[in-house]
Amino acid sequence: MNSSDSQPGNRRSRARVSGLAALTVAAFAMVSVIGCMVGPNYHRPAVQTSAAFRTLATDGPAQAQVSSYGDLPWWEVFHDPRLQDLIRKGLKQNYDLRLAAERINSARAQLAVTRSRLFPQAAGNGDFNGGKDWTTQTNSNFLTLTADAAFQLDLFGKLRRATEASRAELLASEDAKQTVILTLVSDIAADYYTLLQLDLQLQITQETVKTQTDSIRLTNFRLDNGVATKLDVLQAQQVLDTADAQVPDLERLIAQEENAISILIGEYPEGLGRGLRLIEQPLPPEVPPGLPSALMERRPDIREAEQLVVATNARIGVAKAEFFPQIALTGSGGGAFGRSSAFSSLMDSHLGIWSYGAQVSQPIFTGGALRGNLHLAQSENKRALIVYQQTIQRAFGDVSDALIGYQKNREVRVRQQQTVADLLETVRISNIRYTGGTTTYLEVLDGQRSLYSAELTLAAARGDEYRSLVQLYKALGGGWQQ
Repeated sequence: MNSSDSQPGNRRSRARVSGLAALTVAAFAMVSVIGCMVGPNYHRPAVQTSAAFRTLATDGPAQAQVSSYGDLPWWEVFHDPRLQDLIRKGLKQNYDLRLAAERINSARAQLAVTRSRLFPQAAGNGDFNGGKDWTTQTNSNFLTLTADAAFQLDLFGKLRRATEASRAELLASEDAKQTVILTLVSDIAADYYTLLQLDLQLQITQETVKTQTDSIRLTNFRLDNGVATKLDVLQAQQVLDTADAQVPDLERLIAQEENAISILIGEYPEGLGRGLRLIEQPLPPEVPPGLPSALMERRPDIREAEQLVVATNARIGVAKAEFFPQIALTGSGGGAFGRSSAFSSLMDSHLGIWSYGAQVSQPIFTGGALRGNLHLAQSENKRALIVYQQTIQRAFGDVSDALIGYQKNREVRVRQQQTVADLLETVRISNIRYTGGTTTYLEVLDGQRSLYSAELTLAAARGDEYRSLVQLYKALGGGWQQ
């Protein structure tokens, strides 16, 4: 026999280690054979979707194509370099996006907390005491070291179902962040196009003011030479006054739009530079919507809703596991080491302790709390499923609305362009007729009024067309790709 094995302290120490090791081995052995998890396993719900997106095109619904406009990253959709800079700033500085990122961090931490319960929990304790007994002239010092371990046996999958739910909630928070990105990109682009529309309307108004000022000067000259009347001058002044009154209102709208964009990109309100003018912005030759089935994977809000279904489905398993016994293994080990002196003699003492056990808890009567908790989990799962189905339905409605909006806004813009071209020709001919004395200034005035109004309408139609393009891109689930 080895002399070291004959030491009582060593034997006790080895026994303590063996006891804790046995507890650990037993715990992991139980985990390896546990396979039962109560509660339903998740299966993606079957949802009926349309074979094609509805439009108002004469050739019927939008034809299904594998490629989709929503698959393009935002920098390939919005080519204006200034708009791209604004979007990049927003993705770095927007407060809603930063909050969404912190929600992911919170969900990740919660998953770590929940998952930790699947593993043995151990803690160490230390206690030191010392002193002197003046009566016996004895000095003593004692050190006690102990370690406790506990392991919850997940026989019925309660902890694993809770971990599954937390993991799904983490994925849902990540999808929620993608939804914030998608919304942020589309909001910045839509507001930027609105800003360019207001710029164009202000430019039209200022050019109208300049044109009418020249017209009044010419009319006054004709009045001085007896060719025009005072009424002609007053009528020309009406158009000038109408256009001039629009300038401060448009400047107000421009400043407020700049402030809105500044807030979106996480900055204090300030003036913003411009890139391409509205009439210089490129439009795609086509905007294929893609396969309807692919929309469910591309839209992050649909994926978020599905992950919440997964989480609530797992919570049903947690609630069902509460009906069954809860078993925990416990173990403790340690030693007490001391030294005392009495009558000038020294004496060492060693004391080893270790123990192990198991705790079983079985609910007997809870007044209906467990059954109520199960019904609550089942109801929350049904609600999450309804929200998931509703989100899909609304997504298809968003795409259809956006397709119709983009199609019809383009038609409006094309027709309004023709209207402006016709009115330009009308005003030109009216001026010739008035100069030649074959018509009154009222005809010129009516043409100028109509032209000014039509040009403002055309600018608004251009803005609507670009905003509807942004809305279609957002509805198809584009814009969150990094």
